[in-house]
Amino acid sequence: MASPRFRETGRFVRRTAPTKIYTPANLADLMRCLDPASNAPVPIRIRGAGTAATDCNANSVGTLVDMTGLDRIIHIDAYNHTVKVEAGVRLGTLVGALADQGLELIGNHDQMERTVGGAIASPCIGACIGGQAAYLSTQVISLKVITATGQVMKVSEQQKHLLNAFRLSYGMLGAIYEATLRVRPIATFSASHRSLSIETFADVANRLASRDIGLKFYVLPHMDRVYLDLRRYERTPGNSYNTPWKIKDWGESTVLPHVFKSLNRVMPIPSMKYRLMDSISAATHGLVNTRLVRNGNNATASGTQGRRKPRNALRSTWCFPASDFSVVIKAYCEFCRDTLAQSGYRTDLPVVGFRVARDVSAILSPSFDEPLIALQTASTQEKGWEDFIIDLAQFAENWGGTPLFSESRALRAEYGKQMYSNRLDFFRKMRRQLDAHGRLLNPFMAQYFD
Repeated sequence: MASPRFRETGRFVRRTAPTKIYTPANLADLMRCLDPASNAPVPIRIRGAGTAATDCNANSVGTLVDMTGLDRIIHIDAYNHTVKVEAGVRLGTLVGALADQGLELIGNHDQMERTVGGAIASPCIGACIGGQAAYLSTQVISLKVITATGQVMKVSEQQKHLLNAFRLSYGMLGAIYEATLRVRPIATFSASHRSLSIETFADVANRLASRDIGLKFYVLPHMDRVYLDLRRYERTPGNSYNTPWKIKDWGESTVLPHVFKSLNRVMPIPSMKYRLMDSISAATHGLVNTRLVRNGNNATASGTQGRRKPRNALRSTWCFPASDFSVVIKAYCEFCRDTLAQSGYRTDLPVVGFRVARDVSAILSPSFDEPLIALQTASTQEKGWEDFIIDLAQFAENWGGTPLFSESRALRAEYGKQMYSNRLDFFRKMRRQLDAHGRLLNPFMAQYFD
């Protein structure tokens, strides 16, 4: 596995500035951006907050449409439990506004800097409680979309196949301008925590994945340790306080990355550095979570996340069949240890895992066929990262991993096509009907959908 720092595999698209960047402020602006008569350089890509780990929304040529200026919460209907928003509204803003009226989003919604449009157009991976929809996109009731010809199209649940195509469509069918989502009254869950060896976790992983609980976990492969975060809805709601969740988020998303980045700069001896990092990770997840976080809800769990710039470059996520995960997790940890032994590289942040429920509400749903377990690998160490994720992608292929086009780095085009097979063909046909000239297809997405 020892190799040059960057291998030329053809699986990476170098980020360069697009010819033009548009930031529409209203519907008319957005229509003009996509109107062929505007002569905007093609391809045209639609971008929300830019949190993707891949180049799915980057544009090395053509036009980039920045949707963050379309950020109005149009209407919250507390009686019918719906909310209508423009696509550029940040999830964190929406979560706060809903909580003020005793409501919360349904389904997974990660990275509070993400826009609603981005969360509908690509998968949100999070701790899915049993019986809950896998993705935020599942809760979409209707959309107002601007097509590649600059026309307004309204899509609703009465047009099931069309709506299922627009969910998780990665902006390839049109620009989402407005969305109406189902919401619900705030529901409290209990949070319990366990610390297990990897072997013990593997023994119970399949049972946990099939139970009616929310499953999130943190893996420290080099410490032989897994920290479980289990969530169950309560018939009798307990108190859910913001402060413990704020501390939890601060520890996981701020303290660990900043401390580890500093240690990588100042500690020259890898064995000492990694031992210290693992100890800090164990203390953060073992003490903070176990001692502080007991109850929560979607509003507190996500609304307390800090406003920070996501670590776009150093993250890669793959999903694996839940039924096989007891074997996969042991193989993954062995892969991490072998990589360190052979190349000297390892990730410094804990691996985060989530159960993803089966969901057939979108043509490009990663869990269309079966429930999955997502593994999100992240690191603050740039040197050696690109080589590592190439090897990680090969590992995922060997174990039948399902890629996310926005999150799975170093994904081979042929493998991506293979895993989505017939659904990909159907989506291509629909895309060509709505975008006959390929105006919304950037070089990265063209690998899979051209």
